[in-house]
Amino acid sequence: MNQDMSILSLVLNASLVVQLVMAGLLITSLASWTVIFSKLFGLRQVRARNEEFEREFWAGKNLNDLYDDAGKHADQSAPMERLFASGMREFMKLRERRVTNSGALLDGARRAMRASFQRELDTIESNLSFLASVGSVSPYVGLFGTVWGIMHAFIGLANLTQVSLATVAPGIAEALVATAIGLFAAIPAVIAYNRFARDIDRIAMQMESFTEEFSNILQRNASQAPAAGAR
Repeated sequence: MNQDMSILSLVLNASLVVQLVMAGLLITSLASWTVIFSKLFGLRQVRARNEEFEREFWAGKNLNDLYDDAGKHADQSAPMERLFASGMREFMKLRERRVTNSGALLDGARRAMRASFQRELDTIESNLSFLASVGSVSPYVGLFGTVWGIMHAFIGLANLTQVSLATVAPGIAEALVATAIGLFAAIPAVIAYNRFARDIDRIAMQMESFTEEFSNILQRNASQAPAAGAR
């Protein structure tokens, strides 16, 4: 009885539909864990790079030098550094076009930074919707497998003259395994989604604050000479 009721035995003896549901949920769970670890290390790297650039920025380094450094390693730069580079690039382009109105200079730089901010946020939020989908859909997929398995078990019991707990239990148990696998896939995805959403909100607020602070610096520099990199 113990051997027949093992998890492996229940999975192997389940109906084809239930087995397909289980296989799909296991594959989904594996993909979910891959996204979780990838996002975990990715967000940690984003925070570290942002903090490194922010320390360098507020250390008082010349803006033109910071802009030159950002262009040299654009692929490995922090999202905040790319945000700074986009605003600085637009500011310098407008200066080269002899735009002297401080409001126009600032508006152009802010528009460029808003567009860059949205691109960076979209990149940071990549695959987050997948975790949300796994967390919300997996339990229902597992429940479908359970309902199908119980229905299949009761249809098989209709041909028996005597029904006992020993004959009912295996069919119901193998059906409930689908729900268990669905929860196994959903629970980590929901926890990870909530954690990552909170971390991304903090990163977004940090970048928005930097945008406002950098805009104030550009506003002070708007009336200076085009080559100036002062604050």
